[in-house]
Amino acid sequence: MENFFVELEAPHPHCVKNIVFGGKLPKRGLRWEFVNELKPIDLYCYLYAKYGEPNGIQNFLRKDDSDNLIHWEWTLASERGVVSILGMNFRTEVHLIGDFVDSGLTLEMFISQIKSDFKSYGKKISAFRLELEKWTRFFNPYSRIKSSVEQNFKQLDMLDIDPRRDRLPHPGEGTDFDEFKYRWQALNERYSSAVGLVFGLRAMLPVLAESFVNLLIFVLARPEIKANDRLFQNVVRQPIDVRVQMLSVHCIGFSNVVDYASEECKAFHTLMNDRNDLLHGNIEMPKLAMGDVYFRGKIPLFLQYEDMWSESIGASLRSIKFDTIRQDRKVVEDFINYLVGRLAPQYAETIEHIASQRDLGMNIKTGRLGVLFSDQISDFRAVFKAGEP
Repeated sequence: MENFFVELEAPHPHCVKNIVFGGKLPKRGLRWEFVNELKPIDLYCYLYAKYGEPNGIQNFLRKDDSDNLIHWEWTLASERGVVSILGMNFRTEVHLIGDFVDSGLTLEMFISQIKSDFKSYGKKISAFRLELEKWTRFFNPYSRIKSSVEQNFKQLDMLDIDPRRDRLPHPGEGTDFDEFKYRWQALNERYSSAVGLVFGLRAMLPVLAESFVNLLIFVLARPEIKANDRLFQNVVRQPIDVRVQMLSVHCIGFSNVVDYASEECKAFHTLMNDRNDLLHGNIEMPKLAMGDVYFRGKIPLFLQYEDMWSESIGASLRSIKFDTIRQDRKVVEDFINYLVGRLAPQYAETIEHIASQRDLGMNIKTGRLGVLFSDQISDFRAVFKAGEP
């Protein structure tokens, strides 16, 4: 059995169909699986070099795209039965259908014999690999940031923040201080979480808009710009307001110029300036002011008394502009929709599809951009009775 797996034959697909569905095979068998002991690309190239096109039934059941549970299958014949090798999303499976249970064959033997046979088809394997397209998968920054923004808003909604409802009166005569302390601590924890989420959102929302601008440039930059890395880097490193105003100059697909005086662009520009102040810790007194107080020496003289809520939780909410965070989200949505509206319909449809994908792919050799896989990750395992394949 030392050469069993390298002496298998590949019958014609019609023969495979007759063998599998003809009812002539025993229902007993074995099923093995492995991950990278044989790399899937190496195994595929070897099988192709040795046997030609995949001949298994699953090749005729798959959709003509990358969204399949089983991507390829070779079915090979022997006196004991058939050996099917299936390439899946997360593993390779080997199904031995026939008289294999007491054969003494093992997965280790399969891997060892196949590896030892690689050298016999080295030239064919190398020639075939040259025919393959190499694509590099990468995360879509816009989609990743958008997903984070949506998750933060969901968490914020779950906190059910309502200052008008939750505001505790300042403790006075007759206050149960134990109860007040308990309620205050619970509120403080919930509102502290909300402040952190809103702070993060105020930083991310302008970045979400900027990442969409960068996505437009990455996908639609004119060929002469894409072909020259210095030109491309010069475009993407310009200040954001310049990048936006020059989109129709640097990119294809725009049927209308971007008017930076539009309400959508002006609102975005204001949002970006606020983000910069927030992230860089800029000291802008009008934006950071909490109020005035007088001193005579070291004696404070208040213009008016505030309560504990105003001086703590209320002040935190005002500092991160809690009341306007959903309005800021709409500013970003309106800005993105405005840019999409400047595109010709066919380009707008393409951009919206690409923007919705978690990850993308690029053929480095040709510069072609594509969506390689579905956002849905799928897997399955068949369950068999003992002794069945």
